[in-house]
Amino acid sequence: QVQVVESGGGLVQAGGSLRLSCAASGRSFSAYGLGWFRQAAGKGREFVSAINWSGDSAAYADSVKGRFTISRDNAKNTVYLQMNSLKPEDTAVYYCAVRILGLTGDWENDYEYWGPGTQVTVSS
Repeated sequence: QVQVVESGGGLVQAGGSLRLSCAASGRSFSAYGLGWFRQAAGKGREFVSAINWSGDSAAYADSVKGRFTISRDNAKNTVYLQMNSLKPEDTAVYYCAVRILGLTGDWENDYEYWGPGTQVTVSS
C-alpha cells in the first residue's frame, strides 16, 4: 500500500504562482511514475502533468504547457508541481497519483494510488 498526501494548495491572484508538493510512502518511490490531475467543480477529473521514474521524461496537458513544471526528488519521496501564470480556469482540486509501472501516463486508470487532493483557487 502506498500513502499519498498533497500539500501547497491555496488562494492566489491571477498571474501568481503556487508550488504543490506530494509525498508518497514506499521504499520503491524512485521506481514509480507520478502524475497530477485536477477536478474543477462540476467537471470530470483531467490530466495535468506526469513524470517518469527517473525524472527525464515529463508530459503536460496543452492547457498548462509552458506554465507548469513537474519535478521529483527521489531522496525525499516527493513530487512537485510548480504552477506559474495562474489563471482563474486553473481553479480546481489537484490530485497526486502514483503509477507502479514507472512511466508517464495521462489516463486515470494508469495510476493505482491517489491522494485526497488539495484545493487551488485562482481569483481574477
